[in-house]
Amino acid sequence: MKKDYLTSILLVVIVAGALGWYLTHRKSQDLIPPLRERQGPISTTSEWLNTKAAIQGLQSKLREKPNDLQSKLLLALAYMQEARVTGEHPYYYPAALQLINDILDQKPENQSLLYEATVAKASIQLSLHQFAEALQTAQAALQYNNHSASIYGVLTDANVELGRYEEAIKMADQMVALRPDLKSYSRVSYLREIHGDMPGAIEAMKMAVSAGFPGLEQTVWTTVTLGNLYEKTGDLKNAALAYEQALAQYPKYAFALAGLGRLAVKNKKEQEAIKLFTEAAAVLPEFSFQEELVRLYQQKGEKKKANQMMQELLAGMEEDQEAGHIVDLELAAIHLELGHNPDGALAYALKEFKRRPDNIDVCKTLAHIYYKKQDYTQAAAYLQKATRTNSQDATLLCLSGLVNYRLGKHIPGGNLIRKSLTIDPYQNTPLSREGKNLLHQSVSKL
Repeated sequence: MKKDYLTSILLVVIVAGALGWYLTHRKSQDLIPPLRERQGPISTTSEWLNTKAAIQGLQSKLREKPNDLQSKLLLALAYMQEARVTGEHPYYYPAALQLINDILDQKPENQSLLYEATVAKASIQLSLHQFAEALQTAQAALQYNNHSASIYGVLTDANVELGRYEEAIKMADQMVALRPDLKSYSRVSYLREIHGDMPGAIEAMKMAVSAGFPGLEQTVWTTVTLGNLYEKTGDLKNAALAYEQALAQYPKYAFALAGLGRLAVKNKKEQEAIKLFTEAAAVLPEFSFQEELVRLYQQKGEKKKANQMMQELLAGMEEDQEAGHIVDLELAAIHLELGHNPDGALAYALKEFKRRPDNIDVCKTLAHIYYKKQDYTQAAAYLQKATRTNSQDATLLCLSGLVNYRLGKHIPGGNLIRKSLTIDPYQNTPLSREGKNLLHQSVSKL
């Protein structure tokens, strides 16, 4: 009898232990966000095979040792990169943030790990357009390490997005001084562009491309950005060369395909443009590709296709919003330019203005909306902020010219429109067409 009793106790202990191990093991698995299979052309590359193997290795480590914080950090960083490569932002950024928050909640004593995790969190917040939160997180990271270039990159980006351009320049200078590389040169380029120095922006982006390792996604992204700069200055030949170079290093790179799509539009090859944007969208669910397709279908009078694509676009953006990705500025532009709904656009733009009233792109969008509403005085007020950095963005100059013209300032307004069309003679937007018509009417009256 005693023997049976001891046996029963032993069985209970074994079962309880096994159940405890199972629940602990199951919990550790549940805390590891799974990797999603890629779709389309990016699922057949050797890069994906290597990435997949590395991520699966990290997941295996975490299943065995759930408190391996270094592996958890590396997995979060890998998921952040997957978000870039696949466009699956609503899944991978929250997944990465979950891992990072778990690390920070444990308050690791390793200062280096604490710093890297904090920088990663700030980077995710930037990607989710939570710019004020990103700035606060990045400033906290300085307490752990103020001698690393990466934190100054995040501080540069956050200050740019919040419209604190002088502070952004200081942070970029710190970054370049600590580590002159692709990431720092590309930020210098963007700041020069914002301040109207397009030759300087191109020079810095060339340096960024040269500093990168050929074939890596970040190098290819930088090459495409160089192409964008050429495109903005009307140099379509060099823009095409940059996009082709990117595709040679990284076949089917979606942003390079889209760049060629924009060039096709400017060369009045609409069918080729549709093919390229459709191909890009099949690789990466990027909103801007869908926007271009909606615009092209509208111009061709294919209302059914345009409306269907518009619905898909808005549904995808709603999914992003639910995942914490703030896209009010993007929604404002879509409702204004594609939905032809300035009142709807205004609601979104004012929400974004409340978050970052000093950002020149936000102010430019509000000026555009009020121009469409024929409230030219209000448009001019927002343009005063939008133009304060001396940006030579052709669309901004054209809008400024039109607003001036409607306010009776015909000579300065006409000069701004001419300057816009000189910088980028291939513009074919409602604003540029209106500007050309006004100039033509002015000449006809002479």
